[in-house]
Amino acid sequence: MQIHIVTSGETLFSIAARYGVDASVLAFNNDVADPLRLPVGQPIAIVEPIITHTVQGGETLFSIASRYGVTENDIYRANLFLNGLPSVSIGQTLYITVQRSPLGEFATGGYAYPFVSNSLLRRALPFMSALMPFTYGFRPDGSLISPDDGVMISLAREYGSEPIMHLSTLTDNDNFSVELAETLFNSAEIQKKLLDSVIENMLNKGYTSLDVDFEFLGAENAARYADFIAYCRERLHPYGFGVMTALAPKTSDGQQGALYEGHDYALLGEAADAVLLMTYEWGYTYGPPMAVSPIKPVREVVDYALTRIPAEKILLGISNYGYDFTLPYVQGVSRANSVSTRQAFTLASQNGAEIFFDETVLAPYFDYTDANGMAHRVWFEDVRSISARLRLMAEKSLRGALWWNLNRENNQSLIAINDLINLKPLLLFPNTP
Repeated sequence: MQIHIVTSGETLFSIAARYGVDASVLAFNNDVADPLRLPVGQPIAIVEPIITHTVQGGETLFSIASRYGVTENDIYRANLFLNGLPSVSIGQTLYITVQRSPLGEFATGGYAYPFVSNSLLRRALPFMSALMPFTYGFRPDGSLISPDDGVMISLAREYGSEPIMHLSTLTDNDNFSVELAETLFNSAEIQKKLLDSVIENMLNKGYTSLDVDFEFLGAENAARYADFIAYCRERLHPYGFGVMTALAPKTSDGQQGALYEGHDYALLGEAADAVLLMTYEWGYTYGPPMAVSPIKPVREVVDYALTRIPAEKILLGISNYGYDFTLPYVQGVSRANSVSTRQAFTLASQNGAEIFFDETVLAPYFDYTDANGMAHRVWFEDVRSISARLRLMAEKSLRGALWWNLNRENNQSLIAINDLINLKPLLLFPNTP
């Protein structure tokens, strides 16, 4: 993969001609809104083929993959425009192998809400070792609340991704309930009932592991939460199921705040088979304009985690979204809108904005003025920011990375995965690197 930065006067067609690649493929891979109106500063990921194949009559994707000794997923990863579907047309040119610079073998995974489009999910799944439908809840009596996850599980299996059951304390108002968690922690009977239901559900639906996400627990619940994770592991291991948990982005044992104090890295790292570092949301809906995942604090969280948890248990959180902040920022009043990478590129194109890349935080941004005269700053993710965090993951020899979330369109993120990662299974249990 090469990365080309758009300069004034360039079009998608002139860039495609320069690198000898198909313009329509280039547009799809890079979420281009208008091929004649590229924002100055937009990165264009150039996927360069090594072996290509022109589809002949009677051929199928399976027969083509077999001919070259590759998998259908390999072809999907090299040809995003297929959207993870085996339909090919006579005369169509497919990339069989492409230029890559892999950093090693790592596990990947992504969270998705049940309302994710099948097209978007099919496109992403060939790049994902695991899929976590978001989210299962539970009632105070320990009974499960199930999302509509049937289609997602079926699709995960189709592409060889492990379906992982996600359990949280989220309520209908989208808040994490401390009261619900404490009710669970205070009753061995409720814990047993909940885990009985979890196990039954995992067996019935084919889940391979459990991902537990309880947040804002406070220091008073930290040890009890770790005990609950250990209990989950005790109950699930006999069935061959693994257990992981999400961790707030801490940089020290004594970091203050209910979000951080409720997660004891050492205890949870010992209790779980793997952990997710939620290394995002420095820039957030109600906060001042800044990058969602600036590289310096992300690195600090990883460095601290490595003092408490083995690298082979750690998964890096990757933010797959950005924010459109209205200026000036007013604390308690301002509210940013979440945007995908595709939406960010479209906004920049429509408003004639130049995209910049902050080398300090390793993230892109641009400014524009809306129709009402309001100033905006947009921080988002692109192939450069995603690649930077994948390189950090590799530098620290972590188990892999998980994307929050797959509901947002970001083809450049998938291009980065294919360029830098040789996929391996997540395999939480047995816990083998």
